Amino acid sequence: MSIAVAPEVAAALARGGAVVALESTIICHGMPYPKNLQTAVEVEAVVRDGGAIPATIAILDGVPHVGLSSEQLKRMAISGRQFQKTARRDIAHVVASGGNGATTVSATMFFAHKVGIPIFVTGGIGGVHRDGEQTMDISSDLTELGKTPVAVISAGVKSILDIPRTLEYLETQGVTVAAYRTNEFPAFFTEISGCQVPCRVDSPEECAKIIHANKNLDLGSGILIAVPIPTQDAASGNLIESAIQKALKEAEEKRIIGNAITPFMLERVKELTGGSSLEANIALVKNNARLGAEIAVALSNLQKKGKNRMGRSAL
Repeated sequence: MSIAVAPEVAAALARGGAVVALESTIICHGMPYPKNLQTAVEVEAVVRDGGAIPATIAILDGVPHVGLSSEQLKRMAISGRQFQKTARRDIAHVVASGGNGATTVSATMFFAHKVGIPIFVTGGIGGVHRDGEQTMDISSDLTELGKTPVAVISAGVKSILDIPRTLEYLETQGVTVAAYRTNEFPAFFTEISGCQVPCRVDSPEECAKIIHANKNLDLGSGILIAVPIPTQDAASGNLIESAIQKALKEAEEKRIIGNAITPFMLERVKELTGGSSLEANIALVKNNARLGAEIAVALSNLQKKGKNRMGRSAL
């Protein structure tokens, strides 16, 4: 399969530099134009400010792209939902048909790993849906984390999901789950979920060491590093939870199921909260990007030190 890697991304990877993968579903399906373009550009800028190279991933005219130009980002932002929401299962179809795909977490992880990018920043991952024990509606993000060795930096699991069951499923998949500077798994819009994590990390260097160990041990599974939304940016948890319950009831009444439910829920919750959930979403993505860049730099430094030690040993 031919993957178009942007020159600056390829150059950074070749020299062992810090690179951070970014998804594109948030551009096409997460918010309206021009807010989506503004956010995409700002998130990439945050990554650059942190010393890393951003690599937004998408499928354009049947060709997977790792790293997009400003013109390509604008094309995606304007096209919006004309780009197919693309998870791992959809990749072959979108490529074979010469289509355009906005990659979700699972598809972004797949392409990032293909070209050697070990770190991926997103807002929140998918998970086990509420009533998932009856519907078997479980995001492919979780199985991807079980078989693709990429570290995902997110604000935990989207609050519209069943968080305890999602964490149980990740354990079954053998995924290392760590929370950043907290012992509690964050719930996307809010800092708390009531669920404890098995691993806590307190610095980018600690995160890098876990990612480095995961690679050296060839565990083959991914890592989830959950980062609480900054306190000053957190919308009212009670307000959003009330909106979520109302939106869930509406989705059930309208028989909205499968991968259509998440965009419906996010849009409806945004409406019910007067846009505060969207602003919180943007704030947490930027916060994740800031930390993701720091981890990428720390990992790059760690790997270079290891190579230097090996080189000296050979002498």
